[in-house]
Amino acid sequence: MLNTERKDAAVNLAAALISQQSYSGQEEGAAKELERYMRENGFDEVVADRYGNVIGKITGKRPGPRVLFDGHIDTVPVANRAAWDHEPFEPEIADGKLYGRGASDMKGAVAAFTAAAGFFAADRNKDFAGELFVAGVVHEECFEGVAARSVSELVKPDYVVIGEASQCNLKTGQRGRAEIVVETFGVPAHSANPQKGVNAVYGMCKIVDAIRALEPPEHPVLGKGILELTDIKSTPYPGASVVPSYCRATYDRRLLVGETKESVLQPLQQLVDRLSAEEPSIKARVSYAEGEELCYTGVRIQGERFFPGWLYSEKEAFVQAILTELHAIGQEPEVTQYSFCTNGSHYAGEAGIKTIGLGPSREDLAHTDDEYIELEQLIKACEGYYAVMKALLR
Repeated sequence: MLNTERKDAAVNLAAALISQQSYSGQEEGAAKELERYMRENGFDEVVADRYGNVIGKITGKRPGPRVLFDGHIDTVPVANRAAWDHEPFEPEIADGKLYGRGASDMKGAVAAFTAAAGFFAADRNKDFAGELFVAGVVHEECFEGVAARSVSELVKPDYVVIGEASQCNLKTGQRGRAEIVVETFGVPAHSANPQKGVNAVYGMCKIVDAIRALEPPEHPVLGKGILELTDIKSTPYPGASVVPSYCRATYDRRLLVGETKESVLQPLQQLVDRLSAEEPSIKARVSYAEGEELCYTGVRIQGERFFPGWLYSEKEAFVQAILTELHAIGQEPEVTQYSFCTNGSHYAGEAGIKTIGLGPSREDLAHTDDEYIELEQLIKACEGYYAVMKALLR
Protein backbone atom coordinates (compact mmCIF):
# COMPACT_ATOMS: atom_id res chain seq x y z
CA MET A 1 0.00 0.00 0.00
CA LEU A 2 1.15 3.56 -0.59
CA ASN A 3 2.67 5.56 2.23
CA THR A 4 1.71 9.20 2.82
CA GLU A 5 4.61 10.56 0.78
CA ARG A 6 3.66 8.51 -2.25
CA LYS A 7 -0.02 9.36 -1.96
CA ASP A 8 0.90 13.04 -1.89
CA ALA A 9 3.12 12.61 -4.97
CA ALA A 10 0.27 11.11 -6.99
CA VAL A 11 -2.21 13.78 -5.86
CA ASN A 12 0.25 16.61 -6.48
CA LEU A 13 0.95 15.38 -10.01
CA ALA A 14 -2.79 15.25 -10.72
CA ALA A 15 -3.14 18.81 -9.43
CA ALA A 16 -0.21 19.98 -11.56
CA LEU A 17 -1.81 18.52 -14.67
CA ILE A 18 -5.21 20.02 -13.84
CA SER A 19 -3.64 23.44 -13.37
CA GLN A 20 -2.66 23.47 -17.05
CA GLN A 21 -5.57 24.27 -19.35
CA SER A 22 -5.25 21.63 -22.05
CA TYR A 23 -8.15 21.71 -24.45
CA SER A 24 -7.62 19.49 -27.49
CA GLY A 25 -4.76 21.00 -29.51
CA GLN A 26 -3.58 23.06 -26.51
CA GLU A 27 -2.00 20.32 -24.36
CA GLU A 28 1.55 21.69 -24.25
CA GLY A 29 1.45 22.87 -20.62
CA ALA A 30 0.14 19.54 -19.34
CA ALA A 31 2.61 17.68 -21.54
CA LYS A 32 5.52 19.63 -20.02
CA GLU A 33 4.29 18.92 -16.47
CA LEU A 34 4.11 15.22 -17.25
CA GLU A 35 7.52 15.25 -18.89
CA ARG A 36 9.03 17.07 -15.91
CA TYR A 37 7.67 14.51 -13.46
CA MET A 38 8.98 11.59 -15.51
CA ARG A 39 12.47 13.07 -15.78
CA GLU A 40 12.59 13.69 -12.03
CA ASN A 41 11.31 10.25 -11.06
CA GLY A 42 13.48 7.62 -12.65
CA PHE A 43 12.23 7.29 -16.22
CA ASP A 44 15.02 6.25 -18.59
CA GLU A 45 13.66 8.03 -21.64
CA VAL A 46 11.06 10.73 -22.20
CA VAL A 47 10.08 11.77 -25.72
CA ALA A 48 7.35 13.73 -27.46
CA ASP A 49 6.19 12.60 -30.89
CA ARG A 50 5.04 14.70 -33.82
CA TYR A 51 1.54 15.16 -32.40
CA GLY A 52 2.81 16.10 -28.94
CA ASN A 53 2.08 12.79 -27.20
CA VAL A 54 4.47 12.42 -24.25
CA ILE A 55 5.92 8.93 -23.82
CA GLY A 56 8.02 7.83 -20.87
CA LYS A 57 9.97 4.57 -20.70
CA ILE A 58 11.49 2.54 -17.88
CA THR A 59 13.56 -0.46 -18.93
CA GLY A 60 13.77 -3.53 -16.72
CA LYS A 61 17.01 -5.42 -16.17
CA ARG A 62 15.59 -8.60 -17.71
CA PRO A 63 13.91 -9.21 -21.09
CA GLY A 64 10.14 -9.32 -21.13
CA PRO A 65 6.97 -7.78 -22.57
CA ARG A 66 6.35 -4.14 -23.36
CA VAL A 67 3.51 -2.79 -21.26
CA LEU A 68 1.93 0.58 -22.10
CA PHE A 69 -0.30 2.68 -19.85
CA ASP A 70 -2.36 5.08 -21.96
CA GLY A 71 -4.24 8.18 -20.86
CA HIS A 72 -5.23 11.35 -22.67
CA ILE A 73 -4.20 14.77 -21.37
CA ASP A 74 -6.61 16.84 -23.45
CA THR A 75 -9.95 17.91 -22.02
CA VAL A 76 -13.22 19.30 -23.29
CA PRO A 77 -13.62 23.06 -22.78
CA VAL A 78 -15.30 24.72 -19.81
CA ALA A 79 -18.56 25.74 -21.46
CA ASN A 80 -20.00 27.92 -18.70
CA ARG A 81 -17.56 29.19 -16.10
CA ALA A 82 -20.41 30.67 -14.02
CA ALA A 83 -21.77 27.16 -13.41
CA TRP A 84 -18.61 26.15 -11.52
CA ASP A 85 -18.26 26.64 -7.77
CA HIS A 86 -14.57 25.73 -8.00
CA GLU A 87 -12.02 27.28 -10.34
CA PRO A 88 -11.58 24.78 -13.21
CA PHE A 89 -7.82 25.35 -13.55
CA GLU A 90 -6.97 26.07 -9.93
CA PRO A 91 -7.12 22.57 -8.43
CA GLU A 92 -8.72 22.49 -5.01
CA ILE A 93 -9.18 19.71 -2.48
CA ALA A 94 -12.45 19.75 -0.55
CA ASP A 95 -14.39 16.98 1.21
CA GLY A 96 -11.97 14.32 0.00
CA LYS A 97 -12.27 15.38 -3.64
CA LEU A 98 -9.83 17.03 -6.05
CA TYR A 99 -11.72 19.52 -8.23
CA GLY A 100 -10.81 20.82 -11.66
CA ARG A 101 -11.33 20.31 -15.38
CA GLY A 102 -9.88 16.93 -16.34
CA ALA A 103 -9.72 15.62 -12.76
CA SER A 104 -11.89 12.63 -13.68
CA ASP A 105 -11.40 12.63 -17.46
CA MET A 106 -8.62 11.78 -17.10
CA LYS A 107 -5.69 13.58 -15.51
CA GLY A 108 -6.23 11.77 -12.23
CA ALA A 109 -5.64 8.45 -13.95
CA VAL A 110 -2.59 9.73 -15.85
CA ALA A 111 -1.08 10.94 -12.59
CA ALA A 112 -1.89 7.65 -10.86
CA PHE A 113 -0.26 5.35 -13.40
CA THR A 114 2.72 7.65 -14.00
CA ALA A 115 3.43 7.80 -10.27
CA ALA A 116 2.87 4.04 -9.94
CA ALA A 117 5.42 3.36 -12.68
CA GLY A 118 8.09 5.31 -10.80
CA PHE A 119 7.23 3.56 -7.52
CA PHE A 120 7.28 0.11 -9.14
CA ALA A 121 10.68 0.64 -10.78
CA ALA A 122 12.23 2.19 -7.66
CA ASP A 123 11.06 -0.62 -5.37
CA ARG A 124 12.76 -3.18 -7.62
CA ASN A 125 15.77 -1.12 -8.59
CA LYS A 126 14.43 -1.79 -12.12
CA ASP A 127 14.92 -5.53 -11.63
CA PHE A 128 11.83 -6.63 -13.56
CA ALA A 129 11.24 -8.39 -16.86
CA GLY A 130 10.26 -6.11 -19.71
CA GLU A 131 9.74 -2.45 -20.51
CA LEU A 132 7.25 -0.11 -18.91
CA PHE A 133 5.80 2.77 -20.92
CA VAL A 134 3.53 5.64 -19.90
CA ALA A 135 1.83 7.85 -22.50
CA GLY A 136 0.05 11.17 -22.11
CA VAL A 137 -1.96 11.29 -25.33
CA VAL A 138 -3.33 14.34 -27.15
CA HIS A 139 -6.52 14.95 -29.15
CA GLU A 140 -8.42 11.94 -27.77
CA GLU A 141 -11.56 13.99 -27.24
CA CYS A 142 -11.66 14.63 -31.00
CA PHE A 143 -10.24 11.38 -32.35
CA GLU A 144 -10.37 8.28 -30.18
CA GLY A 145 -7.39 6.19 -31.24
CA VAL A 146 -5.88 8.41 -33.93
CA ALA A 147 -3.02 10.01 -31.95
CA ALA A 148 -2.64 6.64 -30.20
CA ARG A 149 -1.55 5.14 -33.53
CA SER A 150 1.66 7.13 -33.27
CA VAL A 151 2.23 5.94 -29.70
CA SER A 152 1.65 2.36 -30.78
CA GLU A 153 4.08 2.73 -33.68
CA LEU A 154 6.83 4.02 -31.37
CA VAL A 155 6.27 1.65 -28.44
CA LYS A 156 5.04 -1.54 -30.14
CA PRO A 157 3.39 -2.73 -26.91
CA ASP A 158 2.47 -6.30 -26.05
CA TYR A 159 -0.12 -5.13 -23.51
CA VAL A 160 -2.02 -1.86 -23.07
CA VAL A 161 -3.81 -0.52 -20.01
CA ILE A 162 -6.35 2.25 -20.74
CA GLY A 163 -6.80 4.52 -17.72
CA GLU A 164 -10.31 5.77 -18.53
CA ALA A 165 -12.71 5.98 -15.60
CA SER A 166 -14.04 2.62 -14.41
CA GLN A 167 -14.36 3.09 -10.63
CA CYS A 168 -11.32 0.80 -10.51
CA ASN A 169 -13.25 -2.03 -12.12
CA LEU A 170 -11.63 -4.00 -14.92
CA LYS A 171 -12.86 -3.27 -18.45
CA THR A 172 -12.29 -5.90 -21.10
CA GLY A 173 -13.97 -4.23 -24.07
CA GLN A 174 -16.11 -1.48 -25.50
CA ARG A 175 -18.37 -0.65 -28.39
CA GLY A 176 -16.61 1.36 -31.06
CA ARG A 177 -17.95 4.47 -32.76
CA ALA A 178 -18.41 5.65 -36.31
CA GLU A 179 -19.65 8.97 -37.61
CA ILE A 180 -21.61 8.32 -40.79
CA VAL A 181 -22.57 11.05 -43.26
CA VAL A 182 -25.58 10.77 -45.56
CA GLU A 183 -25.77 13.40 -48.33
CA THR A 184 -28.57 14.12 -50.80
CA PHE A 185 -28.23 16.23 -53.92
CA GLY A 186 -30.98 18.21 -55.58
CA VAL A 187 -31.46 21.02 -58.08
CA PRO A 188 -31.84 24.63 -56.90
CA ALA A 189 -34.85 26.70 -57.91
CA HIS A 190 -36.87 29.66 -56.69
CA SER A 191 -39.31 28.50 -54.02
CA ALA A 192 -42.07 30.26 -55.98
CA ASN A 193 -41.45 27.69 -58.73
CA PRO A 194 -40.39 24.56 -56.84
CA GLN A 195 -41.34 22.28 -59.74
CA LYS A 196 -38.28 23.53 -61.61
CA GLY A 197 -35.93 22.16 -58.97
CA VAL A 198 -35.37 19.05 -56.88
CA ASN A 199 -35.59 19.54 -53.13
CA ALA A 200 -32.71 17.65 -51.49
CA VAL A 201 -34.46 17.75 -48.11
CA TYR A 202 -37.45 15.72 -49.34
CA GLY A 203 -35.08 13.01 -50.50
CA MET A 204 -33.31 13.09 -47.17
CA CYS A 205 -36.61 12.77 -45.29
CA LYS A 206 -37.37 9.54 -47.14
CA ILE A 207 -33.90 8.18 -46.40
CA VAL A 208 -34.13 9.12 -42.72
CA ASP A 209 -37.51 7.37 -42.39
CA ALA A 210 -36.11 4.25 -44.06
CA ILE A 211 -33.02 4.22 -41.84
CA ARG A 212 -35.23 4.31 -38.74
CA ALA A 213 -36.73 1.02 -39.86
CA LEU A 214 -33.35 -0.73 -40.02
CA GLU A 215 -32.78 -3.31 -37.30
CA PRO A 216 -29.42 -2.66 -35.59
CA PRO A 217 -27.08 -5.61 -35.01
CA GLU A 218 -26.68 -6.84 -31.46
CA HIS A 219 -23.88 -8.48 -29.47
CA PRO A 220 -24.58 -10.64 -26.39
CA VAL A 221 -22.05 -8.69 -24.29
CA LEU A 222 -21.69 -5.25 -25.88
CA GLY A 223 -25.35 -4.71 -26.71
CA LYS A 224 -26.84 -2.98 -29.75
CA GLY A 225 -24.99 -1.34 -32.62
CA ILE A 226 -27.02 1.84 -32.23
CA LEU A 227 -27.51 4.10 -35.28
CA GLU A 228 -28.79 7.51 -34.19
CA LEU A 229 -29.35 10.71 -36.16
CA THR A 230 -27.39 13.53 -34.52
CA ASP A 231 -27.70 16.47 -36.91
CA ILE A 232 -29.11 17.52 -40.24
CA LYS A 233 -28.57 20.64 -42.34
CA SER A 234 -29.55 21.85 -45.80
CA THR A 235 -27.83 24.25 -48.20
CA PRO A 236 -28.25 27.14 -48.63
CA TYR A 237 -28.79 27.85 -44.95
CA PRO A 238 -30.71 29.82 -43.98
CA GLY A 239 -32.77 29.31 -47.08
CA ALA A 240 -34.50 32.41 -48.42
CA SER A 241 -36.85 31.63 -51.30
CA VAL A 242 -34.55 28.85 -52.53
CA VAL A 243 -35.24 25.15 -52.99
CA PRO A 244 -32.33 23.49 -51.14
CA SER A 245 -29.96 21.71 -53.48
CA TYR A 246 -28.02 19.84 -50.80
CA CYS A 247 -28.72 18.18 -47.49
CA ARG A 248 -26.35 16.46 -45.05
CA ALA A 249 -27.27 14.23 -42.11
CA THR A 250 -24.87 12.80 -39.56
CA TYR A 251 -25.39 9.54 -37.72
CA ASP A 252 -23.65 8.19 -34.64
CA ARG A 253 -23.14 4.45 -35.03
CA ARG A 254 -21.96 2.34 -32.09
CA LEU A 255 -19.80 -0.50 -33.40
CA LEU A 256 -19.65 -4.12 -32.28
CA VAL A 257 -16.67 -6.45 -32.46
CA GLY A 258 -15.98 -7.82 -35.92
CA GLU A 259 -17.71 -5.01 -37.78
CA THR A 260 -15.73 -3.46 -40.62
CA LYS A 261 -15.99 -0.20 -42.51
CA GLU A 262 -17.55 -2.09 -45.41
CA SER A 263 -20.02 -4.14 -43.37
CA VAL A 264 -21.30 -1.08 -41.47
CA LEU A 265 -21.98 0.97 -44.61
CA GLN A 266 -23.43 -1.90 -46.64
CA PRO A 267 -27.05 -1.83 -45.36
CA LEU A 268 -27.15 1.96 -45.70
CA GLN A 269 -25.79 1.83 -49.23
CA GLN A 270 -28.32 -0.86 -50.16
CA LEU A 271 -31.11 1.27 -48.71
CA VAL A 272 -30.02 4.34 -50.68
CA ASP A 273 -29.66 2.30 -53.88
CA ARG A 274 -33.19 0.90 -53.43
CA LEU A 275 -34.76 4.31 -52.83
CA SER A 276 -32.89 5.81 -55.79
CA ALA A 277 -34.16 3.01 -58.02
CA GLU A 278 -37.72 3.60 -56.84
CA GLU A 279 -37.47 7.38 -57.19
CA PRO A 280 -34.71 8.51 -59.62
CA SER A 281 -34.82 12.10 -58.32
CA ILE A 282 -33.16 10.88 -55.10
CA LYS A 283 -29.42 11.26 -55.51
CA ALA A 284 -27.52 10.29 -52.39
CA ARG A 285 -24.13 9.27 -51.02
CA VAL A 286 -23.12 7.48 -47.81
CA SER A 287 -19.64 7.81 -46.30
CA TYR A 288 -17.68 8.25 -43.09
CA ALA A 289 -17.01 11.71 -41.72
CA GLU A 290 -13.43 12.91 -41.79
CA GLY A 291 -11.88 15.17 -39.20
CA GLU A 292 -8.81 17.36 -39.10
CA GLU A 293 -7.39 19.30 -36.16
CA LEU A 294 -4.21 21.20 -35.38
CA CYS A 295 -1.85 19.85 -32.72
CA TYR A 296 0.08 22.14 -30.39
CA THR A 297 3.24 21.03 -32.25
CA GLY A 298 1.91 22.63 -35.43
CA VAL A 299 1.25 19.26 -37.07
CA ARG A 300 -2.21 18.52 -38.41
CA ILE A 301 -3.91 15.35 -37.22
CA GLN A 302 -6.62 13.86 -39.37
CA GLY A 303 -8.55 10.68 -39.76
CA GLU A 304 -11.73 8.98 -40.83
CA ARG A 305 -14.20 8.76 -37.96
CA PHE A 306 -14.33 4.98 -37.63
CA PHE A 307 -13.14 3.61 -34.30
CA PRO A 308 -13.62 -0.18 -33.91
CA GLY A 309 -15.04 -2.05 -30.95
CA TRP A 310 -13.09 -4.71 -29.06
CA LEU A 311 -13.63 -7.38 -26.44
CA TYR A 312 -11.50 -9.85 -24.50
CA SER A 313 -12.69 -12.75 -22.39
CA GLU A 314 -12.30 -12.67 -18.63
CA LYS A 315 -10.67 -16.09 -19.06
CA GLU A 316 -7.70 -14.65 -20.98
CA ALA A 317 -4.46 -15.46 -19.18
CA PHE A 318 -3.38 -11.82 -18.92
CA VAL A 319 -6.77 -10.79 -17.48
CA GLN A 320 -6.59 -13.57 -14.91
CA ALA A 321 -3.02 -12.60 -13.97
CA ILE A 322 -4.15 -9.01 -13.36
CA LEU A 323 -7.15 -10.12 -11.32
CA THR A 324 -4.92 -12.33 -9.17
CA GLU A 325 -2.66 -9.40 -8.26
CA LEU A 326 -5.59 -7.05 -7.63
CA HIS A 327 -7.19 -9.61 -5.35
CA ALA A 328 -3.87 -9.96 -3.51
CA ILE A 329 -4.03 -6.28 -2.47
CA GLY A 330 -7.65 -6.53 -1.41
CA GLN A 331 -9.29 -5.09 -4.53
CA GLU A 332 -12.30 -6.97 -5.90
CA PRO A 333 -13.04 -5.37 -9.28
CA GLU A 334 -16.02 -6.27 -11.41
CA VAL A 335 -15.16 -7.34 -14.95
CA THR A 336 -17.29 -5.27 -17.31
CA GLN A 337 -17.04 -3.17 -20.48
CA TYR A 338 -16.87 0.54 -21.19
CA SER A 339 -20.07 2.19 -22.38
CA PHE A 340 -18.10 4.81 -24.32
CA CYS A 341 -15.25 4.91 -26.84
CA THR A 342 -11.56 5.02 -25.80
CA ASN A 343 -8.09 4.80 -27.31
CA GLY A 344 -8.61 1.05 -27.04
CA SER A 345 -10.30 1.42 -30.43
CA HIS A 346 -6.82 1.58 -31.89
CA TYR A 347 -4.81 -0.68 -29.62
CA ALA A 348 -7.29 -3.56 -29.41
CA GLY A 349 -9.76 -2.78 -32.20
CA GLU A 350 -7.31 -1.92 -34.99
CA ALA A 351 -3.97 -3.37 -33.88
CA GLY A 352 -5.15 -6.46 -31.99
CA ILE A 353 -3.01 -5.69 -28.93
CA LYS A 354 -4.13 -7.25 -25.65
CA THR A 355 -5.84 -4.41 -23.82
CA ILE A 356 -7.72 -3.79 -20.60
CA GLY A 357 -9.21 -0.70 -19.00
CA LEU A 358 -8.73 0.31 -15.38
CA GLY A 359 -9.24 3.82 -14.06
CA PRO A 360 -10.36 5.85 -11.07
CA SER A 361 -13.62 7.77 -10.80
CA ARG A 362 -17.08 7.43 -12.32
CA GLU A 363 -17.79 7.53 -16.03
CA ASP A 364 -20.60 10.07 -15.56
CA LEU A 365 -18.28 12.72 -14.07
CA ALA A 366 -16.57 13.31 -17.40
CA HIS A 367 -17.30 16.69 -19.02
CA THR A 368 -19.38 17.91 -16.07
CA ASP A 369 -19.37 21.25 -14.26
CA ASP A 370 -17.31 21.13 -11.05
CA GLU A 371 -15.60 17.98 -12.28
CA TYR A 372 -13.77 16.12 -9.54
CA ILE A 373 -12.03 12.90 -8.58
CA GLU A 374 -12.28 11.34 -5.16
CA LEU A 375 -8.85 11.10 -3.58
CA GLU A 376 -9.69 7.61 -2.36
CA GLN A 377 -10.30 6.55 -5.97
CA LEU A 378 -7.09 8.16 -7.21
CA ILE A 379 -5.00 6.31 -4.59
CA LYS A 380 -6.84 3.05 -5.16
CA ALA A 381 -6.11 3.31 -8.89
CA CYS A 382 -2.43 4.03 -8.23
CA GLU A 383 -2.21 0.89 -6.10
CA GLY A 384 -4.15 -1.04 -8.75
CA TYR A 385 -1.78 0.07 -11.51
CA TYR A 386 1.16 -1.06 -9.39
CA ALA A 387 -0.51 -4.48 -9.10
CA VAL A 388 -1.04 -4.61 -12.89
CA MET A 389 2.66 -3.88 -13.44
CA LYS A 390 3.50 -6.70 -11.06
CA ALA A 391 1.21 -9.05 -12.99
CA LEU A 392 2.57 -8.29 -16.44
CA LEU A 393 6.26 -7.48 -15.75
CA ARG A 394 7.37 -10.43 -13.63
